[in-house]
Amino acid sequence: MKRHLAVVASVVGAFVLASGAQASSHREAPFITAKPKVDGTDFYMFRSYEPGRQDFTTIVANYQPFQDPFAGPFYYMMDPNALYEIEIDNTGDAVEDITFQFQFKNALKNISLPVGTGAQAKTVPVPVINVGQIGPNATDTANLNIIESYTVNIVRGNRRTGTPQAITNANTNETSFLKPVDNIGNKTIPDYAGYANQHIYAINIPGCDTAGRMFVGQRKDPFVVNVGETFDLINYAPLGAVNSRKDDLARKNITSLILEVPTKCLVASSPIIGGWTTASERQYRVLKSNPTYDSPASFFNSWFQQSRLSMPLVNELVIGVKDKDLFNASEPVNDGQFANYVTNPTLPVLIETIFASSGVKAPTKYP
Repeated sequence: MKRHLAVVASVVGAFVLASGAQASSHREAPFITAKPKVDGTDFYMFRSYEPGRQDFTTIVANYQPFQDPFAGPFYYMMDPNALYEIEIDNTGDAVEDITFQFQFKNALKNISLPVGTGAQAKTVPVPVINVGQIGPNATDTANLNIIESYTVNIVRGNRRTGTPQAITNANTNETSFLKPVDNIGNKTIPDYAGYANQHIYAINIPGCDTAGRMFVGQRKDPFVVNVGETFDLINYAPLGAVNSRKDDLARKNITSLILEVPTKCLVASSPIIGGWTTASERQYRVLKSNPTYDSPASFFNSWFQQSRLSMPLVNELVIGVKDKDLFNASEPVNDGQFANYVTNPTLPVLIETIFASSGVKAPTKYP
């Protein structure tokens, strides 16, 4: 699965440097900046290319942008109160026909240590998520204070009214999957690649007679872009080799939700499919005056979509600021409301304004 992302990184990086695209969809709307755990950064879908896997489709949904490697003590666990989804349209009507739903659980073990001696001795909970070495096996969690796991359902038809069916581990038939802890460092996890690979699962998907594969965990951000210079009025140095340009994401990570699904389980009468990813939260949240780890607030009512992503850059560089949050909350079938942004894009005009002294001209024939 790591090779999938490596190729995606090289392809997307080449696109950015060759075409002048400015960034992937990181922090692309005002409201989503307050909700980084449900911020989708990229979405990829392609035919698997490993030997013997040509009949599978690989789907990658990336979340939580700009993850720093040194982000202790809690790193980048997924939101247990959110619903992360990958939607597939196999009838060409921009409405989901198949949905994969991911939900996370962060279980606190509450590891405690004896402090003091005699009458002053107390057993006190530790303030960190790791108290010793972790791995190399996925089940080596004795020194991990918070165990992150997830379940995945498949829904056919409407994702809110259809019947969820559990995806299971093909080897154990369990419905819960361990997620590898983020890359804390070489002392805690000496071989992170090997440890993470222990969390690649063969999966049984209801309605499919062939097993798929799945991985959920931290990866290097595959996009390549000099973010700072881009939004500083496209402040690129004009000289220098292409590969010497700064990549602000070079040491940033994301969390990937990766599925490899038999293609025949995704298509309908046509071999063409479309896809996108969304993240939703409950409509209401009530903060508690006495929060606990398991219950910092109360969440209730229906799921409301907070993030949406398929083709990158659309919301970031095409949709106007006033409609960016609306775009994240809307469905592809209703995208006609954003048509003016596509048929009469402002970005070329903005670039002309910035570089007018150099004779840059925007197109004049629209749409």
